[in-house]
Amino acid sequence: MGNAKAHTIDSDTFTGPVFRPGDPGYDEEIAGFQTAYTHRPALVVGAVHAEDVRAAVEYAARQDLPVAAQATGHGLSVAADGGVLISTRRMTGLDIDPEAKTARVGAGVRAGALVEAAAAHGLAPLNGSSPSVGVVGYLLGGGIGLLAREFGYAAEQVRAIELVTADGRVRKLVPGDELFGAVLGSGGNFGVVTALELALLPVTEVYGGQLVFDTPLVEQALGVWRQWTATVPDELTSTVATLTFPDIPQVPAPLRGRYVASFRVAFNGSAAEGERLVAPLRAVGDRLKDDLRTMPYTESHTIHSDPDHPHAYAATNALLGEFTPETLSALLAAAGPDSGTDAVVDVRHLGGALSSPSGNGTVVDHRDAAYVVRIITAPDDTTAAKDKIRTALAPWTIGHSLNFLYGAGAEADEAQTRAGYAPDTYAHLAQLKAKYDPRNMFRFNRNIRPAAS
Repeated sequence: MGNAKAHTIDSDTFTGPVFRPGDPGYDEEIAGFQTAYTHRPALVVGAVHAEDVRAAVEYAARQDLPVAAQATGHGLSVAADGGVLISTRRMTGLDIDPEAKTARVGAGVRAGALVEAAAAHGLAPLNGSSPSVGVVGYLLGGGIGLLAREFGYAAEQVRAIELVTADGRVRKLVPGDELFGAVLGSGGNFGVVTALELALLPVTEVYGGQLVFDTPLVEQALGVWRQWTATVPDELTSTVATLTFPDIPQVPAPLRGRYVASFRVAFNGSAAEGERLVAPLRAVGDRLKDDLRTMPYTESHTIHSDPDHPHAYAATNALLGEFTPETLSALLAAAGPDSGTDAVVDVRHLGGALSSPSGNGTVVDHRDAAYVVRIITAPDDTTAAKDKIRTALAPWTIGHSLNFLYGAGAEADEAQTRAGYAPDTYAHLAQLKAKYDPRNMFRFNRNIRPAAS
């Protein structure tokens, strides 16, 4: 890839710092939330603003080098070996327009910062479960948020995009532009997003939290939840995770070593109605944890309590057309307490507004999916959990969500990426890729290869 050429760049070209392998600060700059593997670029540009990104892409194009971009490293799918890495973590500009109910966010803004800034004006974004995730990366995957069933995919709230394409141009995209919808839902296939504008919602609090059931009640609780999800209004979005907690001091004592089912609820409505809606779940029996309450939206990250420390992981998923009693039996056989499978299984209830066509062209397909099952493992996956669970769910699987595919190797292959789209959508994206990135410079992702001419 001509990596030696990457050492000839003039650092004065950029406002931000430039790092090469062996330089002080190089290892810290490439580090991200995913620790199983990391980018090892020949050159890192610590971008401060869009002009730094433009100059880095222009340089890479001249040298025929591939380009990767990273803000937080949560969704790292293909690690760059050589080439140019654009680190956007310094691009933290964040402006709220309370009258227009919009936010302009830089490429390095994290979800928690956006939630806090919006809350000061009685507003909220359609953020996901983790406050440390980068806003831009989350939206480029589509974004299944805490209130997704009521408001749809978070990317559908995007109103404008600032994008640097493979020709080194800074493009301002709005709905109706050829690339606008293609960028949203396809990851970083079409360039480096330097900023975007999104709509905010007048949400100031949410009813939610967790109900956690111990091993003897897990199967019953899952069966109740499966039936219950068919009855709840769109204003309620819920997920359930099954896992065996490690027996370590960092885990609360009542949970250590226990195989549990943790039900996470987010309801945009009153506490009284929330209590009425969750009554069937509570009726299952005693809980190890029950912290359902009305909370300020700034505390919404506690609903899932995602890990906040960098660690190694891999993940895949299956979009299900339905979740029948047979589906549940197959899932428990493959991943239950007696399966010998070491994985976190996270089932998210879809439907509602997620089923509706996008209003801004966001390329998220398989909108007839009723649930998505995430399978999260250690990178080496010694129990072959991902294959075992995917095989068990195959009769009900209609595709994959690209929002929840993490891991190098086979998980990043072309078949997995294609399964995230309808065939016509993939063909259209491949045509756009051929037009805007014919050399496939932006390929460290769920890559869409340029269509053959």
